[in-house]
Amino acid sequence: MTRPPFPTRIRYAEARAILARVAHARRMPAEALALSRAQGRVLAADVAARIDVPGFDNSAMDGFALRHADLAGTGPVLALAGEQFAGGPAAPAIGAGECVRITTGAPLPAGADTVLIREHALVEGRTVHVLQVPEAGRHVRRRGEDVQAGMSLAVAGEVLTPARVALLAAQGIERVETARRPTVALFCTGDELVEPGMALAPGQIYNSNRDLLLGLLREEGLEPVAWPTLPDDPAAIESALRHAGEAFDLVLTCGGVSAGEKDHLPALLQRRGRVHFWKVAMRPGMPALLADGGSLGPALFLCLPGNPVSVLATTLALARPLLDGLQGRAPRRPWRARLSSPWRKTHERLEFLRGRLASDGDGVLWVEPDPADGSHRMRAAAGADALIVLGEGERDYPAGSPVEVLPY
Repeated sequence: MTRPPFPTRIRYAEARAILARVAHARRMPAEALALSRAQGRVLAADVAARIDVPGFDNSAMDGFALRHADLAGTGPVLALAGEQFAGGPAAPAIGAGECVRITTGAPLPAGADTVLIREHALVEGRTVHVLQVPEAGRHVRRRGEDVQAGMSLAVAGEVLTPARVALLAAQGIERVETARRPTVALFCTGDELVEPGMALAPGQIYNSNRDLLLGLLREEGLEPVAWPTLPDDPAAIESALRHAGEAFDLVLTCGGVSAGEKDHLPALLQRRGRVHFWKVAMRPGMPALLADGGSLGPALFLCLPGNPVSVLATTLALARPLLDGLQGRAPRRPWRARLSSPWRKTHERLEFLRGRLASDGDGVLWVEPDPADGSHRMRAAAGADALIVLGEGERDYPAGSPVEVLPY
C-alpha cells in the first residue's frame, strides 16, 4: 500500500504544532474597529498610553482640600474659601488657614496637598472645624498614578475584555486595530441525520451536532453559517464543499471522516486539497483531519468525527486553538484542578474525559470525572462543565492528582 504523503495517527502535541504553523501562515488581516465594537476581539497592534491618567492631581473623596501644614495644634479651624466641582471652573489657590469644598474627581486647587473627608468635618457658615486630622496627602489621586504617557497598555494578541476597552477609552482612543474574525461554514454529513421537529424513520437520528457547533463557535464570538446536511454522496459533498471553500476562511465538518464505506471526506481532500494530518492519537476524536482546500478553494478544512462528544472534544482541543491562531491570539491561560475520585486510564491515547468542576472551602479547584466516557453519551457531557486532559499512556490517577482541564 502506498504511504500517504501526510502524517497519520500523530500525537496530539504534533497536531497542535501543525495547527499553530498552518494558522500562523494564514493569519487574519487587521481591521480598524470602533472601540465600542471591539470587545472580545483580538488586538492586532500594541497600544501605548497617549496621556497621563489621572491627567491632574484630584480628590478621591467628597470633602475639603487643604494644606496639611495648617492642621497643626488641637482642633484645627479653617476658613472656607470656595468650592471646586468635577468638571467645573478652577477654584483659586488656597492660602494659609484656608480650605476649599471639593467633590470626588475634582482637580486639587493650587496650594492644596490633602483632602479632609466630609464626615470628619463640622461646617459652621464659612468655618470648617477639623474633627479628625488626616495623614498628609490623604485622599489625593496624583497625576499619572494609574497610567503615564508612553506606558504599554495592551499588547497584540490580547483579547479586548471590557476592562481593557475601558482602559483605552480613558485615553480618548476611538479606534483600534484588531484581527478580522474568521468566517466559518459548518457542515454535518450523513444520510441518517434528521432535523429536530421532523419525524424519524427507522435507523435515523436527530442532528444535534449542528446546534452544538453553532453554540461553541458563537461563544468564541464568531458568526458561523450552518449549511444543509450533506448526504453520503461524493458528488454532492464535493459540490457543497467547493462552494463553501471559495467563500469562507474555514470549513468545519463533522462526520464522514473515518475509514468506512460512507466516509468520503478523506479521499476527497487527498485528491483535491492538501492534507496536513489525518487521525490524531486522542480519545475521543481520533479521525480528525486538517487540510488546505486546494482546488476546492482557499479555505482551510477541519473535519471532525460525527459522534457528538467527539465533536465537543475536537472543537475545544483542535478547532479552538486553530481559530485562536488564525487571529493571532496569545495562548490561553491553562486551568488545572485535582481529581475528586481516582481514575484508571487503560489505553495509550491522550484522553479528554468529561468532568464537573467545584471548589472547596480552601479555594482548591476539584474536578469529578464522569464514568460515562463513551463518545456517543451526550447526557454526560451536558451534565459536565469541563474536559479533563489525561496524558498519553496507561496509568492510574489517584484521587487528588493534578490534571489540566478545559472548561466549557
